[in-house]
Amino acid sequence: MHRTRLTAALAAAVLAAGGLVATATTAEAADAELARNGGFEAGLTGWSCTAGSGVVVGSPARSGSSALKATPAGSDNAKCSQTVTVLPNSTYTLSGWVQGSYVYLGASGTGTTDVSTWTPSATSWQRLSTTFSTGASTTSVTIYTHGWYGTPAYHADDISLFGPGGGPVQTPAAPTGLKAGIPGSTSVPLSWNASSGATGYHVYRGTARVATVSGTSATVTGLTPSTAYSFQVSAANEAGESPKSAAVTATTTAGGGPGGGLPAHALVGYLHASFANGSGYTRMADVPDSWDVINLAFGEPTSVTSGDIRFRLCPVAECPNVESEADFKAAVKAKQAAGKKVLISIGGANGQVQLSTTAARDAFVTSVSNIIDDYGLDGLDIDFEGHSLSLNTGDTDFRNPTTPVVVNLISALKTLKAKYGSGFVLTMAPETFFVQLGYQYYGSGPFGGQDPRAGSYLPVIHAMRDDLTLLHVQDYNSGPIMGLDNQYHTMGGADFHIAMTDMLLTGFPVAGDQSRFFPALRPDQVAIGLPASTNAGNGHTSPAEVNKALDCLTRKANCGSYQTHGTWPALRGLMTWSINWDRYSQWEFMKNFDAYNWS
Repeated sequence: MHRTRLTAALAAAVLAAGGLVATATTAEAADAELARNGGFEAGLTGWSCTAGSGVVVGSPARSGSSALKATPAGSDNAKCSQTVTVLPNSTYTLSGWVQGSYVYLGASGTGTTDVSTWTPSATSWQRLSTTFSTGASTTSVTIYTHGWYGTPAYHADDISLFGPGGGPVQTPAAPTGLKAGIPGSTSVPLSWNASSGATGYHVYRGTARVATVSGTSATVTGLTPSTAYSFQVSAANEAGESPKSAAVTATTTAGGGPGGGLPAHALVGYLHASFANGSGYTRMADVPDSWDVINLAFGEPTSVTSGDIRFRLCPVAECPNVESEADFKAAVKAKQAAGKKVLISIGGANGQVQLSTTAARDAFVTSVSNIIDDYGLDGLDIDFEGHSLSLNTGDTDFRNPTTPVVVNLISALKTLKAKYGSGFVLTMAPETFFVQLGYQYYGSGPFGGQDPRAGSYLPVIHAMRDDLTLLHVQDYNSGPIMGLDNQYHTMGGADFHIAMTDMLLTGFPVAGDQSRFFPALRPDQVAIGLPASTNAGNGHTSPAEVNKALDCLTRKANCGSYQTHGTWPALRGLMTWSINWDRYSQWEFMKNFDAYNWS
């Protein structure tokens, strides 16, 4: 900005001094106020607020007679934005006055580094200000203000964008690069390239508009299994809507929904079937009836990259009381006859699996199918830990993974689901590092120095969400994790489990990017993962604290310092490592689950 003003002043001085004709001087745009209706005196003219969250009020107003009031919800941050025409290679100052908790002001589409500034608490009018430079081909930017999910309403007034002026806003061009991701049985993920100047995008299924989003991706849900669909996308801003993009087609997979047959509230446990440790060996027939899902730990690979999974009962030398293969299989059938589900769990801390090739993927499908068929099991539990997804270093969008170990795992799981049909039970037990830490950073992303594996389960969970029976994240052996309240929570108490589970049931931005919002899971798909005793892992939570977490999540009582974004009485239940360790501790975990009043 200073260079523009200096050039104009020098040109004026030269003309005044010598009366010279300035034919060799290129005129530059003068700095001007570019934000339209920044004081909201003309209502919301020029502004677009997500989910109808914004209104204009007369009080409080910082100046004039009006200001913006926008109210976030559990899955909406009340973002109000407008697109402004700018000049390339120019510098701009964005400022505004705000009131409220967690209020943001920012600019996107700058062509260089997008900027934002925020205040955690403004009890009276507080000025926010930031500057940015545009890229060599940037002709428009989007300025915005927003709050935070589930927080009270915020106010904004006198929003200003000052710098070299542009012209009227033009209708954006049709989006390009529309593509469909891996379909589920009832959903199809879509993504496309950004259109310059667009403030939003309309998604069409055939001729029907089915979604409007602010980012460059959407998942169309509510579809019919085994059905072909055609999709198009248009771009829009206050000047109008673009033509539709080229169409893309996708066919949903067979089978509607995840395997069922579980009680409304289920107890899930891992049974040390292939090894012994300090907890001792527990025979399948001796597992109490309270356990609704029994995960056999573990099926393990013949090598890290082979994809070939093998399962065997614990050797007699290690487990003197191990039952015979015939007795074990008979006990599995007896559990199933009683309505229980028995799954093979793949991985564990020592069972590293990397499906880095299609050959490994195919070997995984074949060998896991052999185990399921041989023992007559109900499905599969994925317990990949440590470095199993360590090659996930290039993906920054969980909706469109390209890393081979991730893509091949998704393909393998979909193949198994298609083979066994709607009764196939699929569960996952990732660590918090691979799920909730994606809230802070994901992939190589903008956090280059951070561990690129963080959040690397997100594309697998998202791709399988239509077929996922249960996700029970391990809320243990974890460092502090930031919740949706932007506070760090430490394992071992109710608040940690409340905050981690609330993220799964509310959804969350990935790596702080509002355009990459990880959608909420259904409460019947979520169980809380806990160690059964102090012997079983770091982060043991006392029964009293477990009950506080359940009270808060299912009826919004005993919530402590963390306030949830909803109430979920259909929360599926609890998972523990492990049945063996719970037996060692006189069944404390199981007895507490049995005694808990879910109503």
